[in-house]
Amino acid sequence: MRTRLFSPLSLSVLFSALVLSACAGYSPRELQPGMSAAQVLESMGPPTARHGLPGGATRLEYARGPAGLHTFMVDLDPQGRVAGWQQVLTEAQFNAIPPGLPVDELRRRLGPPTHVRGGGRQADQVWSYRFDSPFCQWWQIDITGGRTGAAAYGADPRCEVNDARPV
Repeated sequence: MRTRLFSPLSLSVLFSALVLSACAGYSPRELQPGMSAAQVLESMGPPTARHGLPGGATRLEYARGPAGLHTFMVDLDPQGRVAGWQQVLTEAQFNAIPPGLPVDELRRRLGPPTHVRGGGRQADQVWSYRFDSPFCQWWQIDITGGRTGAAAYGADPRCEVNDARPV
């Protein structure tokens, strides 16, 4: 007797899920200034968060984590049209985070951290962000009293120590 791994129904459900997931793009490369919020949602799917910006503008967050290396922020003007987008998990963005920044602002700038742990003696928490780096690093920042503190780059624990390849 031959056993089937998948029934025709389960294959059709799997195919439908793949088609639907392909509708929501990973990257906003095809977004153009002036596109509507509805077009962004059609292209990218639902955002992981929405953040208010000055003057009635909105930032749509597309975090591709927790193990992902990219978080895309799509900025909409007050009329709900694309003003621009950027990948924010970069050294330039990390280096622009000052000590004392409220965590709400940190989340608006970078999105959610990859990992959060207790900070030990000096910080309440340490937030870690994975990013695309040839050295397999992540960026870590102390959070104390709801504000940012010291920050540094460190070896991402998902990589092997000897050859820096993802585990």
